[in-house]
Amino acid sequence: MASLYLVGPGTLDDLGAGDAVSLDGAEGRHAVSVARVRVGETLRLSDGRGTVVTGAVASTGKDTLTLTVADVAVEAEPRPALVLVQALAKGGRDEMAVQAATEIGVDRIVPWAAARSVSRWDGAKVEKGRARWAAIAQEAAKQAVRSRVPTVDAPVTTAQLAAVGREARRALVVLDPVGAVRLSAWEPPADVDEIVLVVGPEGGIDGPEFDRLEAAGAVRVRLGDTVLRTSTAGPSALAVLQTMLGRW
Repeated sequence: MASLYLVGPGTLDDLGAGDAVSLDGAEGRHAVSVARVRVGETLRLSDGRGTVVTGAVASTGKDTLTLTVADVAVEAEPRPALVLVQALAKGGRDEMAVQAATEIGVDRIVPWAAARSVSRWDGAKVEKGRARWAAIAQEAAKQAVRSRVPTVDAPVTTAQLAAVGREARRALVVLDPVGAVRLSAWEPPADVDEIVLVVGPEGGIDGPEFDRLEAAGAVRVRLGDTVLRTSTAGPSALAVLQTMLGRW
């Protein structure tokens, strides 16, 4: 499969077979200077929003190249979308979850400042942390050759998360190692636009948080009989959902 590079929003709009499109900036520099892309090689360019252009390299410069478009494909937004609410965690385990979840196919990622989160984003750390997760998601999307890069929202509190659960056409699912219902046996409502999967930190979700989320309509589910780390629970649950929805 041809290598995938990301371009800015709007770059691929209104393109057709035979048109020329340029790849520059950090992506162009990587393609020419690191990957050593040469004239005649086939590349795929994506705007991260579902549009993918495939074509042969017509010319290269110091930090740029030009592609002759052979094909333009637009991938529709999946419905229901899969959203991962990942609790902040220490030791980079939350970042591991972001990377794997992106490769598996998550559509949106929401950092969660859970009660038992050891890691905290305060002040300047808020935007720095969000940007770090966004960069990880972008690189993972390229690795997985995904046409859509997951968005990374600003972190939410438990109160804000509960408010999400009350919104129409959203199903809020909370992973609980001792939940009465297995995720594989849970059936999402037919009319939902998003399935919002909530994963707690290393110490788990505390009782009051569970109560608040359940009061907002959340369903507590378990994956199996073992307890997974916060870095693997979300990606594992997303794999179950992808299979359940017939996408895998």
